[in-house]
Amino acid sequence: MNARLIIVSATAVISASVAVLVLVAFANRLKPTKEENDAYKQLINGEYRIFAMPLPERIDFAGEMVPLERADIRESLDRELLVNTYWHSNTLLAIKRSYRWFPVIEPILKANDIPDDFKYLAVIESALSNATSPAGAKGFWQFLEETGRQYDLEITDQVDERYDVEKSTQAACHYLKDAFDRYGSWAMAAASYNMGMGGLQRQLGRQNQNAYWDLLLNEETARYVYRILAMKEIFNHADQYGFVMRPAELYEPLAYAVFSVDTTIGNLAVFANEQGISYKLLKWYNPWLRENYLKISQGKSYQIKIPTGKQ
Repeated sequence: MNARLIIVSATAVISASVAVLVLVAFANRLKPTKEENDAYKQLINGEYRIFAMPLPERIDFAGEMVPLERADIRESLDRELLVNTYWHSNTLLAIKRSYRWFPVIEPILKANDIPDDFKYLAVIESALSNATSPAGAKGFWQFLEETGRQYDLEITDQVDERYDVEKSTQAACHYLKDAFDRYGSWAMAAASYNMGMGGLQRQLGRQNQNAYWDLLLNEETARYVYRILAMKEIFNHADQYGFVMRPAELYEPLAYAVFSVDTTIGNLAVFANEQGISYKLLKWYNPWLRENYLKISQGKSYQIKIPTGKQ
């Protein structure tokens, strides 16, 4: 195994999650290596070993090669690989969710000529969930209200399309295309997604640089593209990073029928019951519905998903 070993004293507090990784690595090979046998013995004796994974020899972001020959670049990527490898619950959940949501996101990226790597931007923004940030950004793509409206998302008391995966992905594509047209670099487009085009433009003028890898940025944006790269690497080589994915445990794509409604629904709970489902399930499939009613003005319609088959 190509890995450095860090031996931790028995007097240290033993991390159960790290212990599980060692046990999983041991259990999933018919003939464990000598290193794994030794690690297992150390674990049984009250010690454990943490494997620091080697960096990939080369990696690109959206076709742009990452200059790994530089120490600052290597160490920035190394940090995010370590953090996301050993943040087991978050990364494992994101991998499980990706089997449901990547088939939704990928075709929209492709249709808009946005590189496939940007699906990992949604992973680091929200772990593929309809999250809300302390700043009020919402949804898979974490749009703030003003930016969401700027990119044609409807945001009202009763409807918030930031929670609509398809529509918010489309809005994210429009933003990223605008950013790429401005900067000529997908890495810069990703950085601007985090700090805004205005903020990034100010740093370009201040530092007289035009490449993400050469800019001194706030910590969140400085880590941003490396976090995307780390998730790309881990998702594409999950077994090498200790994530054992059994097909039965992955989240399947949702099965549903789409109903177009063009008249007001006074009570969504009653509407749900009429469709043979619960109000909870209606909202789970349509999280963009923010109230228990849906007022629809003349000439407007909405597409509502109604689950079908196994739930």
